[in-house]
Amino acid sequence: MNRRELIEDIATQASSWRRTLHQHPQTSYEETFASEFVAEKLREWGIHHEVGFGKTGIAASIQGREESSETIGFRADMDALDIQEEGTSDWTSRYPGKMHACGHDGHTATVLALAKYLQATKNFKGTVRLIFQPAEEGGRGAERMVRDGLFERFPVQEMFGFHNWPYSPKGQFQISGGYVLAAADVFSIKLTGRGGHGAFPHKASDLVLGASQIAIAIQSIVSREIDAHKPAVISITNLNAGTGAANVLPSEAVLTGTARSFDPCVRNLIEDRLQSISHGIANTFGLTAAVEYSRITDAVFNHEKSASCARSAAGSIVSTANIVEQVPIMGGEDFGFFLERIPGVFVFVGQAGPSVDSPHSQGLHTPRYDFNDEIIPIVVEYFAELAETRLSLTDH
Repeated sequence: MNRRELIEDIATQASSWRRTLHQHPQTSYEETFASEFVAEKLREWGIHHEVGFGKTGIAASIQGREESSETIGFRADMDALDIQEEGTSDWTSRYPGKMHACGHDGHTATVLALAKYLQATKNFKGTVRLIFQPAEEGGRGAERMVRDGLFERFPVQEMFGFHNWPYSPKGQFQISGGYVLAAADVFSIKLTGRGGHGAFPHKASDLVLGASQIAIAIQSIVSREIDAHKPAVISITNLNAGTGAANVLPSEAVLTGTARSFDPCVRNLIEDRLQSISHGIANTFGLTAAVEYSRITDAVFNHEKSASCARSAAGSIVSTANIVEQVPIMGGEDFGFFLERIPGVFVFVGQAGPSVDSPHSQGLHTPRYDFNDEIIPIVVEYFAELAETRLSLTDH
């Protein structure tokens, strides 16, 4: 078999692995099924690996034909989401309220297929690392793996990752250098004061009015305090106050939301101004404010040299028409934590089906979404090309 034929043969097996993983979704730091499934396959193929990075994470190593100190890494995420699946396939989730609605089952199956191919062929020098990460969905699993000694035990000089993309045609690569995904943060603003009767507001604190003023004022951070050339988004997604009674002024109100940005200075400004605006308006209305701000994922910054290598590798798999620039988006991805420490690139690979009703065309994090198994061989060959060119044998 040539490389493509071998990969397509392995990808057929990987499709069944993916569907098994899809049936057993587990959320952050609970991914025991996926972790044990991955470890079993790695043992079966004789691939050195260690478990327990970030509780359920796994790191593996495959040595090439020639010795070298050079290393590159490929990452897959394993966690699912708290979503009730509405799909009708034979491999729908067996766990109520849990679903692989972001395609991490497909990412894991893809890197497993890459592992089997590289172990069988070893057409490279040095070492390939395979990283199976837990808790990508807001659990900072990448950071926890690193804290647990990932890069001391499995050093990596360059990192590669991908995400399926149901918003673009199947097999289209979106690749660019620089920022491609935003830092994603969440915040909570809790206001407390005197409750009372709606007929006598002068004898109470009007928390709904204070919360509304805060919600409006926060929007001025992006529109009036941040350079228009530096993208940022602040969205208040919940405002909870009151008992449901029309004549009761509540004693507590809570606003929650998310903030997205690329520039670290902008991120710091948003956090500082959320604090000062909330406390300032609360003080004006005689309220007390408690603000919690949590940094969930760091911005994904692709290194240009790695992005250039990614374009070249993708160009050996698909036509140049199927390689486009990735426009920065305000979504978040935990891969950014790795890229703050190690050069690399994160790309998007289209998986849309032939119609808008296809499960492969549904949006990420929606109940009818499903990963498209037909992109597994495409991504495996792309990763294999990276491994075999970035760690090229001396006789090539």
